[in-house]
Amino acid sequence: MKLNLHLPINSTSFGQTSTLLLRTLFEEIKEGKRLDEDFSVCALGTPDLRTQDLPEDFSQWLNLKLATGIVKHSRKTPTFKLWHLNGGIESLSEKQTLLSFYELDEPTESEVNVVNNNNTLFSSNYSIEKFASRGAKSSFLPLAFDSYNFKQTGKKYYIDGRITFNLCGKFEKRKNHEKVIKSWIKRFKNNTKYFLQCTIYNPFLDQSLNNNVVNNLLQGEKPFNASFLPFLEKNSFYNDYLNSSDIVLGMSGAEGWGLPEFTSVCLGKHSVIMNAHSYKEWATESNSVLTEHSGKIEAYDGVFFHKNSPFNQGHIHDFNEDAFISSCEEAVKRVEKDKINHEGLKTKDLFSKEKLLDKVIRYATS
Repeated sequence: MKLNLHLPINSTSFGQTSTLLLRTLFEEIKEGKRLDEDFSVCALGTPDLRTQDLPEDFSQWLNLKLATGIVKHSRKTPTFKLWHLNGGIESLSEKQTLLSFYELDEPTESEVNVVNNNNTLFSSNYSIEKFASRGAKSSFLPLAFDSYNFKQTGKKYYIDGRITFNLCGKFEKRKNHEKVIKSWIKRFKNNTKYFLQCTIYNPFLDQSLNNNVVNNLLQGEKPFNASFLPFLEKNSFYNDYLNSSDIVLGMSGAEGWGLPEFTSVCLGKHSVIMNAHSYKEWATESNSVLTEHSGKIEAYDGVFFHKNSPFNQGHIHDFNEDAFISSCEEAVKRVEKDKINHEGLKTKDLFSKEKLLDKVIRYATS
């Protein structure tokens, strides 16, 4: 059994998933569960691991794998690739398994062709259903909790008894950030009991545009209990950020998984989650306060999604503001009853990194 891993190794969600797979593989090789010579690694783009604090032995192993990956690779060797559908048809192997995060609902001819020309996996059954409606077959691969980078710290971050809400993910229309923030501020602004922390910095926008995002959202209002943090450059900083909250808000209209929200729930945080798309793979009535969506709106924003493009066409889920606020109030009640989301803690065991790696290898080599 031989397998090549063709992965983006960076700070994006794709990169975080790639590094989790590689670290898990390295650990299993050290434990004698896998044979090192069975695996090669090729990087998609330039590797950038500045966000992570990595063990020296793993870094040495990865650097050697990357240095020898293309040198030793044969197109006869099956390849597992983690990438966007746009670019997913390009392959290093005659047998490629592609894992992609698809977010919208109208697969285009180009996207259907990519799916049909790979052994394609999606992290959302919603995506699988949308492609099945176009006659394209794919399979489900759930993501996993990253126990290397994220863990409970046990720290007490605030001493004033506040209830803190977190909003995560780089600012985009599809994530419904603007509506979430404005709805939250309308209900909770300048109330000393509640605070909103936002990490919505988008590294794909320049600094002035990021500043304008916040200014436009606040529209002259500057409630003291809403804060906007800069880009968090290390996973260790982000781990502190996730640990500092009581409730994570996951009202995105389109996700491939929702890693920050998922990770927060696995850390025992309470949550308000839209009951739609990939969130449904891990968010349940027991581990989250579920909010029903209220229909759909077009996804096009002129920045990341353009109408009539060969990729990324369709709609995102919308939500009712009153329903969202009602869910926030229900989540507050859960925090007041018990700050720890015990059902959330169980979630990480259902989606372990070992299960993810095993499924990747089985899908790609069968």
